[in-house]
Amino acid sequence: MSDKELAAAIIEKVGGKENIVSVRHCATRLRLIVTDKDKIDTQAVEDLDNVKGSFFNAGQYQIILGTGLVNRIYDEVVKLVGHADAVASGSDQPQQKPVYGNAFQRAVRMFSDVFVPIIPVLVATGLFMGLRGLLTQEAVLNVFGLTAADVPAQLLTFTQILTDTAFSFLPALVCWSTFRNFGGSPVIGIVLGLMLVSPSLPSAYDVGSGAAEPLTFFGFLSVSGYQGSVLPAFAAGILTSKFEQWLRKHVPDAIDLIVTPFLTLLFGILIALFAIGPVLHAVEQVILVVVENIIFLPFGIGGFLYGCFGQLLGIFGIHHILNFLEISMLAQDGWNYLNPIGTCGNVAQAGAVLAVAIKAASVKTKQVAYPSCLSALLGITEPAVFGVNLKFVKPYVMAMIGGGVGGFLASLIGLRATGMSITGIPGTLLYLNEQLPWYIVINLISFAVAFGLTWMFGFSTKMEQQS
Repeated sequence: MSDKELAAAIIEKVGGKENIVSVRHCATRLRLIVTDKDKIDTQAVEDLDNVKGSFFNAGQYQIILGTGLVNRIYDEVVKLVGHADAVASGSDQPQQKPVYGNAFQRAVRMFSDVFVPIIPVLVATGLFMGLRGLLTQEAVLNVFGLTAADVPAQLLTFTQILTDTAFSFLPALVCWSTFRNFGGSPVIGIVLGLMLVSPSLPSAYDVGSGAAEPLTFFGFLSVSGYQGSVLPAFAAGILTSKFEQWLRKHVPDAIDLIVTPFLTLLFGILIALFAIGPVLHAVEQVILVVVENIIFLPFGIGGFLYGCFGQLLGIFGIHHILNFLEISMLAQDGWNYLNPIGTCGNVAQAGAVLAVAIKAASVKTKQVAYPSCLSALLGITEPAVFGVNLKFVKPYVMAMIGGGVGGFLASLIGLRATGMSITGIPGTLLYLNEQLPWYIVINLISFAVAFGLTWMFGFSTKMEQQS
């Protein structure tokens, strides 16, 4: 089945293009908002080639396709439907989007829609950081008879361009994506984000290190750049894009080209620098401190709690809420403390699903479970979670325990990643330093604990008959 044929089949099984209000996607899942959930033939969708499962969560029908494929199917679906935000058949007015989920679920979905598009570039940056760490390690250099002094300064500068750019201009990425999702002009969002890190402002990094003093406005308000900040750019992007939409409706067409961008940027920078920016930056710092205090609880307790119960976030579709925390951590000091603990949970899901695959009597269960193990080891856990482990419940619980054990050990040792959003086997690229052996050992332990517990207590062939 070609990509176009699969896209057409998906559209048909979800009730036709007239039932699709909007189309989005993340790293592995096609996300559809539909008018009528009852028109979806879930079983028919899941029986399609290359579809690894589906579920309805936070107002979206999410179809698990896997990395790479989901991007191609998304493009084909958009072509067939007509737009990412579909127009009702026979009407020139956009359909009214149905409201699904509670306010918290809708807020998380909104947050996800903004941050998912910028994750790929942050993943790439994290890999560059890992490679830079590898190239500058004394142990690696010694293999070639070199020392740190032998590394050309120009090469180090080049690697800094690769590793520092995305995080230095992070507010521009956030504002761009926020404007794009809230109906503003993305190019205005980019400029507003760049204003937040303007060279005319003292850098947040310099102010934080004491190398520079913030500017003082009105005799009491301290202002500096927002390098590495997420929430101020996010909130400013929402308010300013809405203000731009209001202007478009009230400014005469003859002067819209001049007046609207001018007033939009003026409004945006004023509220960002002098109103919501300082407040939300302080909130961001408090949240970071709270999370770090939890995961750094003594004796590995924090690592166990997050490694175990953090896996529940994915079920409820709210795991993307942690993206900004990881981004903020990396922007603050170049390290991600959540990734190594979360990775243990993903690898534990692989261990649990492999135990199910080996013990299962059903050919269909084996056909789903074996590939799901490989996917989970590559960092894609949806097929294992929704296709197998959560279906039988106990394997999922055993995976939580395995993830907790791994998180406990990772916390004790103090593992930390150079990037985000890749785990399992690909995640080794974020630990190309003295941590790599520990990363491998701890994940092997997570895998083994989940596998062993599932084999002994978490699964039996009777469970297949009852499912």
